Amino acid sequence: MEGLTRTLQKRQRTLVAVLGFCLAVGVLAFAVGGHVSAQPTIGWGDTGPWVVNLQSRLSEWGYYFGPVDGYYGYETYAAVIRFQQTNGLTPDGIVGPATWAALGLAVPARYTVSRGYSRSDDVYLLARLIAGEAEAEPFEGKVAVAAVILNRMKNPRFPGSLSGVVFQPGAFESVENGRIWYLPISNEDIQAAQAALSGWDPTYGSLYFWNPAKPVNPWVWSRPVVRWIGRHVFAR
Repeated sequence: MEGLTRTLQKRQRTLVAVLGFCLAVGVLAFAVGGHVSAQPTIGWGDTGPWVVNLQSRLSEWGYYFGPVDGYYGYETYAAVIRFQQTNGLTPDGIVGPATWAALGLAVPARYTVSRGYSRSDDVYLLARLIAGEAEAEPFEGKVAVAAVILNRMKNPRFPGSLSGVVFQPGAFESVENGRIWYLPISNEDIQAAQAALSGWDPTYGSLYFWNPAKPVNPWVWSRPVVRWIGRHVFAR
């Protein structure tokens, strides 16, 4: 009996050691895997804001002629192949780190996002728009711009997705002129996006914002003004 007890104890210690090793390996793999690339590697069949970003850039540069719909299908695949061939990349239709960098869409590793559509994607896309529309605004003004985007998503007059609102034709100057892509995003932009996604709305439900110092459609002044924050007017 005593020998059997020692054997069971030995096996128990071995099992605990094995489980501990497996857990350590799993944590290490997660930690390393989470920071290998700031963007997901995407290809045929993928969907989400990263595909929208890809299609928008390829369209802007004359490689893609299909709809910017966030779906990686044949037209997107063919455009990626053309881009890769032109830029000396392996023409495999897979958008990995080298292709992202050639597209000018590489992101610092601290902004790592997961494959597909996630809250991290939301943060990145919102931060991009904040940089384009509210680069020199105070922190509250940055949050306010992001809040308008989220408010539009909840309103039936606007697209029901974040990418749909951001890329709605004619909605935002920074998307139309490309500033959303080439301006760097700051830690403050990231923090402002996170604050808005966490529920802070300094605009109290506003659906519009504009800078009165710039030419705007006179119609927008017919909307009920809620607040002025920095250089922007916010209205319902």
